[in-house]
Amino acid sequence: MQKVWIVGSAGQIGTAINEVLDPVELRVLNTDKEELDITDTDEVLNFGEINRPDVIINCAAVTDTALCEEEPELAFRVNALGARNLSIVARKIGAKVVQLSTDDVFDGESRTPYTEFDDTNPKTVYGKSKRAGENYVKEFTHKHFIIRSNWVYGKGNNFVNGVLEAAGEERPLLVASDQFGSPTSAKDLARIILYLMHTNEYGTYHATCKGICSRYDFAQEILALAGKEAKLRAVPTSQAELSSVRPAYAALDNFILRVIDVYDMPDWKTSLKEYMEESREG
Repeated sequence: MQKVWIVGSAGQIGTAINEVLDPVELRVLNTDKEELDITDTDEVLNFGEINRPDVIINCAAVTDTALCEEEPELAFRVNALGARNLSIVARKIGAKVVQLSTDDVFDGESRTPYTEFDDTNPKTVYGKSKRAGENYVKEFTHKHFIIRSNWVYGKGNNFVNGVLEAAGEERPLLVASDQFGSPTSAKDLARIILYLMHTNEYGTYHATCKGICSRYDFAQEILALAGKEAKLRAVPTSQAELSSVRPAYAALDNFILRVIDVYDMPDWKTSLKEYMEESREG
C-alpha cells in the first residue's frame, strides 16, 4: 500500500483529493498548518523521516493575491521555502513530489493559451513566489510533477460560491469581462494528480478543464445551472468583485497531457454541472 502525505489537506484541492482517492489503495497522512509548519525545515524533515511517505502532495500555499502583495515575505516563506523543504525531505527519503502551481507564473499578456514550454514572467508577488517554489522543486528532486491550473473551485471560498452567495442575497454583482481562463473543478484536478503520481512521467504539466471563457461568462453559467437570477454587470477588472487583479489572460494549454496522450480533462461546463449537482445533493 502506497503512503501519501497531503500537505495543506484542509484546502480546496486537499479536500478534493481525500474525497476521490481510494482508501483501500492508499494510506493517507493529512496535515495542515495547525499540525505542521512547512516553513520550519527541521519540522518537515522530522515528519518526513519518521513517516516516510512514497508521495508528497503539496497543496499548501498563500493564494490570497492581495495578502501576498502586502506581505511578500509570508508569500515566499510558504510558497517558495515550504516547497523547498518538502523537496529536500522527498529527495532524502526517495519520495515523489506533486507541487501545485498556477497560471500566475505567466504575465497574462498572451492571446493564445500558454504551454508548459512558454517562458514564465510573473507580475505579481503571488506568481513570483509560486515560480520560486517550482524552481526549488526542480532543483532538489527529479521525481516531481509540477501541476499548474487556474480558476479552481471546490469546497471553500471561491468564485462559484461567491456568485451563488450574491444571487442569494439578491444584490448586484460586478463581474470582469476582460479576464479569460478555464474554470477547473478541484475534483478533476485531484483525479489527474492521483493518476500522474502512479506514473514515472515526471515534469511540468498544465491541467485545466477544456474550454476558455470570461469571468462574466463563467458567472452566467453558474447562475443558469443553479436556476437563479442575479443582476450581473460586465465591467473591467479594476471595478470587478470576486476576482482580484490577476493575469488578464490565464488560459493554459494542456499540451503535455495531449502529447503523451495519457489523460483527458473534461469540458469546463460539464465539470461545473457535476459540481453544482453534488453541491445541491450535499
